Amino acid sequence: MKRVFILKGLDCPNCSAKIEKEVGALPGVESSVVNLMQQTLTVQSEKSADATLAEQVETIVHSHEPDVEVSEKTEPAVTKVYLLKGLDCPNCSAKIEKEVGELGGVASSTVNLMNQTLTVQAGTSVATSLLDTVTTIVHSHEPDVEVSEKTEPAVTKVYLLKGLDCPNCSAKIEKEVGELDGVTSSTVNLMNQTLTVQAGTSVAASLLDTVTTIVHSHEPDVEVSEKQPEATAPVKKEEKATVYNDEDKKRTIRLAVGAAVYAIGMALTVFAKLPTPAELAFLIVAYVILGWDVVWQAVKNITRGQVFDEHFLMSVSTIGAFAIGEYPEAVAVMLFYQVGEFFQSLAVKRSRKSISDLMDIRPDSATVKRNGVLQVVSPESVAVGEIIVVKPGEKIPLDGIVVDGESMLDTKALTGESVPRSIRKGDEALSGCINQSGLLTLKVTKSFGESTVSKIIDLVENASARKAPTENFITTFARYYTPVVVGMAAVLAIIPPLVLGGGWSEWLRRGFVFLIVSCPCALVISIPLTFFGGIGAASKRGVLVKGSNYLEALNKVSVVVFDKTGTLTKGVFEVANIIPAAGYQKEQVLEYAAQAESYSNHPIAKSILAAYGKSIDQKQLSGFEEISGHGISVMVQGKKVLAGNSKLMESEKIAYSACDAAGTKVYVAADGSYVGCILIADEVKPDSNRAIAELKKIGVEKTVMLTGDDERIGKSVADELGLDAYYAQLLPDQKVEKLEMLDKQKRQGSKLAFVGDGINDAPVLARADVGIAMGGLGSDAAIEAADVVLMTDEPSKLVEAIDVAKATKRIVMQNIVIALGIKSVFLVLGALGMAGMWEAVFGDVGVTIIAVLNAMRILKK
Repeated sequence: MKRVFILKGLDCPNCSAKIEKEVGALPGVESSVVNLMQQTLTVQSEKSADATLAEQVETIVHSHEPDVEVSEKTEPAVTKVYLLKGLDCPNCSAKIEKEVGELGGVASSTVNLMNQTLTVQAGTSVATSLLDTVTTIVHSHEPDVEVSEKTEPAVTKVYLLKGLDCPNCSAKIEKEVGELDGVTSSTVNLMNQTLTVQAGTSVAASLLDTVTTIVHSHEPDVEVSEKQPEATAPVKKEEKATVYNDEDKKRTIRLAVGAAVYAIGMALTVFAKLPTPAELAFLIVAYVILGWDVVWQAVKNITRGQVFDEHFLMSVSTIGAFAIGEYPEAVAVMLFYQVGEFFQSLAVKRSRKSISDLMDIRPDSATVKRNGVLQVVSPESVAVGEIIVVKPGEKIPLDGIVVDGESMLDTKALTGESVPRSIRKGDEALSGCINQSGLLTLKVTKSFGESTVSKIIDLVENASARKAPTENFITTFARYYTPVVVGMAAVLAIIPPLVLGGGWSEWLRRGFVFLIVSCPCALVISIPLTFFGGIGAASKRGVLVKGSNYLEALNKVSVVVFDKTGTLTKGVFEVANIIPAAGYQKEQVLEYAAQAESYSNHPIAKSILAAYGKSIDQKQLSGFEEISGHGISVMVQGKKVLAGNSKLMESEKIAYSACDAAGTKVYVAADGSYVGCILIADEVKPDSNRAIAELKKIGVEKTVMLTGDDERIGKSVADELGLDAYYAQLLPDQKVEKLEMLDKQKRQGSKLAFVGDGINDAPVLARADVGIAMGGLGSDAAIEAADVVLMTDEPSKLVEAIDVAKATKRIVMQNIVIALGIKSVFLVLGALGMAGMWEAVFGDVGVTIIAVLNAMRILKK
């Protein structure tokens, strides 16, 4: 019988594990599982245990956590989601979450401040009448928040925003779409030029027009279209986005014409002594050609209440310059601003293209055999079980098993490794690899959406959604920086003339200089670009990082904890040594052991047979007996051969020499005489030593190994690799306990990383600050479980990942120092009257170009 207990207030993983274990040991209890996230205990028990089970559970829980409220869940829980539109106060969110969670019948309550939602799990009877109570609680803290129940399933819509390259506009589009009724989330991916929206079904159906209106209010030239599911017809190779397109050509011509009119006007003024009205006419024409779009955009933004953006700042400062008689400077500022924006746009496009080229592993088509005829189709249209043909030089479009042919595969795009892999009939072929030589026929094992290449592309493209703390800081900083500087510009332009008397023209000029320098584009553009470039550079090396936050966290790693089997060692049993007794040869010991183990499928038996390498005539064998917990007995041509552990030798009264070496020992005897010992060991990876040494070189303070193997094996591996500490004979829950202990001991402010195979280590991977799974190539479990995935089985890939992370952080910090440093200098010089508008343009656009070019250096890592 299944019973669920609510453990309200339980938040200790260590106590949870103990409660789960102790309840599971109660008489009549078949299984016991604690869900710490939901604060529940699920128990499967016999009916005989039902009467006193609730009391026993309460006693056990309170022995570890006296303050936890224990109650039995008597009705099925219903999940309700409430939209809290306008909620932006973290403090109020926490109070709402707490008060709703304390309501009778409510099992859990979670506020998501980013999505402005409240998710409640409650009993059916309570859930039906919960809206009014939730509304009362919310309005007691935030009276203006609109509370409504989310009653329809969310639909995800993806919109292509072709030509979008402005981070500032992207943020505004994301915010405004996210505030629409019925929209639960809105995310702009500037690198992919996409907008992903989650909304209710009825809203989503008519969302395109609204999205288009919002996008065009900020970027009139951006093409908005809804991303449709891939067609099943053959696809042409998608045209790569060029760095310099037709729009850029038009812009170049406009800038050239405007610059020419400006130059002619200035030349005539200087050399032909053109009268002022004529000079002004030339300059106004030049200004209109160069800056009409900037001024018009500023006007449109003002009508929508969006004042503090670069269009407004540039328009006010240049029109102001005209007003105080600095005509040439006004046009020059607009000219250099537009030229700078143009180069900035090209730099962003180039960096985006460079990053996209790194991940250019998406197959364009698949050649599928249908009714005996080869057809070229979209990979999305191929079903599992169909047969596809891959010619030399083509990318493998879908994961599959080779049914015919053999070849060499270039896996560099997936693993970063330049050495090709051989593949033959029966082997697994992964999408994204390039077939180098022979013709391959594959049976498809996964649909395109589930294939390796699809998952990798999805991870890399969507990694920018998980922002690093530095990115979040810059976004917040930019929100306040511009209004503050605009306020300072107003003070600088107005207060000194009032206090000192006169000089309005000079102080207004200084104020305009302040306005030009105040745009934070250098930071807003270059920092997300650097992080995205870092993720791309890591993927080129065969390291998948699931977000900028994890890339930044890798910088702070001071403790690296490794699982042993399959991570530092190969995870394959091999014969490490053969120790013959006096009068016997190694070959004899191995032959006897192989004969004894020939009927067994145990990994140890397989390793002995593999080492022997010869076929065994099983007709010569008889009387095979497997002695549980001891070993094997078999008759070989009339001789009784024994192979097993020390217990077998002792039970058969055979005098043997105990082996003290680390590893699994197989003792062998024949006709009552000791023949020798075979040592089986899990071999350390050749790469592990270098990985540990290099981790220490790059600043990792402590390397630790956790293993379920015995103490001797653990110590042997730890000593061989030079690890700082090891913990052996650990059960899975004990690994979590050790990790928590190490987490408490780490240096304050630093991070702990755990490296495992991603299959058996999910709880530990989840508990670490950075969970790193190895051997992700072909392993769905590894890709799902971890924050960082090393696509090969080499521990040294972790060193490369940290190396890229540190390089990324260095460039981010350089850009922050360059941008704020240069802007600060020009703000001071502008305030003192030592910098004019020409210098101010460099302080804005010039710095942005420098920062973007610096950000692109990460791609060369």
